[in-house]
Amino acid sequence: MSDSKASVKDDIAVAVRPRQSISVEHGGTMTRDDARLEDLGYKPELKRNFSKFETFGVAFSIMGIVPSIASTIFYNLPYGGPVGMIWGWALAASFIATVGLAMGDLASSMPTSGGLYYWTHRLSPPKYRNFLSWMVGYNSFLGNVAAISSLAWGCQGIFFAAASMADESFVPSVGAQFGLYCGILIFCALFCAYGTTLFARLQTPATILNVSLALATIIGLPIARRGNLNTASFTFGGWVNLSGWSNGMTFLLSMMAPVWTIGSFDCAVSISEEASNAAIAVPAAIIGSIGSAGVIGTLYLIIISLCMGTDVEGINNSVIGQPLAVVYQMGFGTKGAIVIWSFIAISQVSMTSSLILPSSRQAFAFARDRALPFSTYWHHIDSFSGTPVRTVWLVTFCAMPLGLLAFADPVDLAAINAIFCLNIMGLYVAYGIPIGARVLWGKSLLRPGPWYLGKLSYPIACIATAWMAFAIVIFCFPGNPNPDGATMNYAVVVSAAVWIFAGGYYFMPKIGGKTFFIGPRTEDLSEEVHQYYEETFGDDPNKNRTEIKAVPVQS
Repeated sequence: MSDSKASVKDDIAVAVRPRQSISVEHGGTMTRDDARLEDLGYKPELKRNFSKFETFGVAFSIMGIVPSIASTIFYNLPYGGPVGMIWGWALAASFIATVGLAMGDLASSMPTSGGLYYWTHRLSPPKYRNFLSWMVGYNSFLGNVAAISSLAWGCQGIFFAAASMADESFVPSVGAQFGLYCGILIFCALFCAYGTTLFARLQTPATILNVSLALATIIGLPIARRGNLNTASFTFGGWVNLSGWSNGMTFLLSMMAPVWTIGSFDCAVSISEEASNAAIAVPAAIIGSIGSAGVIGTLYLIIISLCMGTDVEGINNSVIGQPLAVVYQMGFGTKGAIVIWSFIAISQVSMTSSLILPSSRQAFAFARDRALPFSTYWHHIDSFSGTPVRTVWLVTFCAMPLGLLAFADPVDLAAINAIFCLNIMGLYVAYGIPIGARVLWGKSLLRPGPWYLGKLSYPIACIATAWMAFAIVIFCFPGNPNPDGATMNYAVVVSAAVWIFAGGYYFMPKIGGKTFFIGPRTEDLSEEVHQYYEETFGDDPNKNRTEIKAVPVQS
């Protein structure tokens, strides 16, 4: 054997741990989940606090149908009225379901917190895999930060809408809105940093609260508005275009609300290393949350359309500044509406926390693979909480500056609405690359996990990829056809800045990502690890696909 071959063999020997060292940091006997994670090349570092239902609860709670519709109703009520609200939602939900189904196959096959960019690296050609994984990671980070920002901004709007319902002369200043926005972010970050176990237990009541708010509206609002209900013709076919765009473009833009609401379902992937039975629980959470949000959201919007009267412009331009709050006030009176609105505010705070947690895990996983600046600092587990506290604060403080967009248009707040589109653009690029890689190159590389669509897997992935490409283009457009500096869609500007930074950082001579980023920094695996898995748990879905790289184990 030559010296070079011997060297490679020695490096691999260093990277492969003997069977007796295969253990879990936070417990005794290795679980199936931790064995699968070891099989994928990662050492288990996080506690598995989330049950199957709690994993679903995280994904579903982030969507939070009622508070999310409250936050984005300005993007479907004036963009087509009832038609845009109901049919735009139903159509978008159908396409979003294909994204969830395609992602579910990948999540079951490779259940790791670095999911999106890990999948990209495994399914892409060697020539492109490092750069594509790098860009997926940065787009995922961008989308998550924008999602956190948009949730917190919507949350402050819900709080101030309650004050405006109590006193219609109250108009919060932009400074007050930004201050409350920052306070909400800090509160939620503290909870996610030091209360993860409690947070996991609260997913069940948070899910119940979300469903209860929707059911209370679906059942209670028509009763409260009896005698003032709209006709079936207007409820399902009323068309009101207040946008300035053509009718066709207006309908397409109305889908921004459901795409934003039924989004961030990759958060279930980001907690794969904290979920029990992740290969089943994660895809079930993704698909279950999308399906639930699609059905419940459609029913909810039908009831809103039925009960809101026909003066769409009056509701949209109300002094309260929150169209959905106006509808509740019409039905339940001011006091009753404030009571319901209070629970909506609580749900929105829960949603914000629910997104900070998995977003911090994605950042932690990206830092673990040395892709973030100062990765060695961010890749850290707090000894007290057993969680990546530093990345919790990283995503939180990255989200805060996005709220400054409100000052670009302090009257109509049009500029700040770009954070909703920014969330979609970042995440859809991050979703589209691994699913697109599966379509273009990964048909023979994907090894199905216990959750798999079979023959439908490939065509559904094709539809999902086409839909996301279309949506990214549509949501680059501004809210009206004649934007100025205050009303343009700044999502394009922020996205381009992140893309330029990520690309420039990767190709920077001598110190750029191209010089050190090799994709997911997995530990080299040998037949011994596969054998351990198969002896303990049965067939190993990852056998014969792991590439052996001479990369020393990271301590």
